[in-house]
Amino acid sequence: MDDHQGVDFFAKPTLTGELVMLRPFDLEQDALAIRDWLTDPEVARFTAGIPGTTPAAPWDEAAALRMREWYGSREHQSDRLDLAVVDRASGHCVGEVVLNEWSPANRSCNFRIALTSGGRDRGLGSEAVRLTVGYGFERLGLNRISLTVFGHNLRGRRAYEKVGFVLEGTRREVLRYGDVWVDDHDMAILASEWRRHRGHPGR
Repeated sequence: MDDHQGVDFFAKPTLTGELVMLRPFDLEQDALAIRDWLTDPEVARFTAGIPGTTPAAPWDEAAALRMREWYGSREHQSDRLDLAVVDRASGHCVGEVVLNEWSPANRSCNFRIALTSGGRDRGLGSEAVRLTVGYGFERLGLNRISLTVFGHNLRGRRAYEKVGFVLEGTRREVLRYGDVWVDDHDMAILASEWRRHRGHPGR
């Protein structure tokens, strides 16, 4: 779509749903929550494929500094979008959503999400995915948003399917998780699909 050719990611929106609000990071409010998901064994299990028996890296001053440098610079990025997921019921940050790996020529992005334990199993993740994907298609003019999800992340895959991500392929046994080999699944949603169902493919 020609009217989106000049769009970049420098604008950092605030997106509001029934359960969550997505907004730019505020380290004064969000630092403890960020530390929670960066050190959460379950987040590591599903993003890096690190078994729960693997000791977490120590959280020290150097780790805190790296976190502050990274999240403090998110608002200045013009080629990706990083937003805090805020639980509207409590007003607390419970995770992040990211659109990255932007290809302007192909109007495509990668998507990822991480939630603290307090943000799981309450529908917050599905709504956060839906808000981010809708913004990508409707405001940024993307044609395709893709992601990968490990085979043992059943909750994550269900959340993506709920919003309309479609399985496109499987890379078999890419991860050695303890004594088990785990597949990695490629999923994506297209702008034409979003226009049909607006993130509610089952309706």
